[in-house]
Amino acid sequence: MAAEYEASGLSREEFCRQRDVAMKTLARYIVRYRKQKSAGSEPQRWVAVEVAGPLECGGELSVLLSGGRRIEVKPGFDAGTLRQLVAVLEQA
Repeated sequence: MAAEYEASGLSREEFCRQRDVAMKTLARYIVRYRKQKSAGSEPQRWVAVEVAGPLECGGELSVLLSGGRRIEVKPGFDAGTLRQLVAVLEQA
């Protein structure tokens, strides 16, 4: 959002009004964005999420990735393994 604001050429007031966002919220995003830029790290990326209806098998979590790839977490999963997987995916 901060990158969009900076690229928009709009005043903060106009940008917030058009997107129905509080100015304090935009200010927080701008501070984070500028810190990330100065540290040389990538800004956070947002992804679309679609919530499906209740699962019939109960307690299963699925994440669909680009190219038709999928990550599924069943009840009783090993949280440490999931953390390792997420860390690897964040580096890709």
